[in-house]
Amino acid sequence: MTDMRPAGAPAPGTYTLDPERTTIRATVKAMFGLMTVHGTFRLQSGQVSIAADPGASSVRASIAAGSYHSGHTSRDADVVSATLLDAKAYPEITFTGQGARRDGDGWVVPGSVTAHGTAVPAEVRLSDVREDAGGTRLDRTSFGVTKKKGMVGRTVDLVIEAVAQPA
Repeated sequence: MTDMRPAGAPAPGTYTLDPERTTIRATVKAMFGLMTVHGTFRLQSGQVSIAADPGASSVRASIAAGSYHSGHTSRDADVVSATLLDAKAYPEITFTGQGARRDGDGWVVPGSVTAHGTAVPAEVRLSDVREDAGGTRLDRTSFGVTKKKGMVGRTVDLVIEAVAQPA
């Protein structure tokens, strides 16, 4: 079989995402769309399995729901409280994806995000396979997080910049 990887992409194999060198940024519109709030989450663990055929590749990542940090203490407490993420009851946000397909200059990995006890289909867009940077937009209401309408935006953009090392 021919190697279908793009030039410069990691070799087939299993790679571990390094939590210390991984950034997960969340951007959401708040205050009826008048303000943009930027925050981060901490990666707990993650693994990428790259196959010669991208369609056979897989991704798994676990994010600590209670690790949200925006630099605003009361906002951070509100986000992880039972009002929104309920990090005590649902301490983990996960992404699992299978396969990868070309999309313009980048790649898309289809899968699902599980947050607040609910799994929702999601696609992570990879802009540079060599840097393993990608992201997705999530609608919080699809996870049952419906409080604070207008004050907290409905969609959250997650951007992941991860460093992977051979497992």
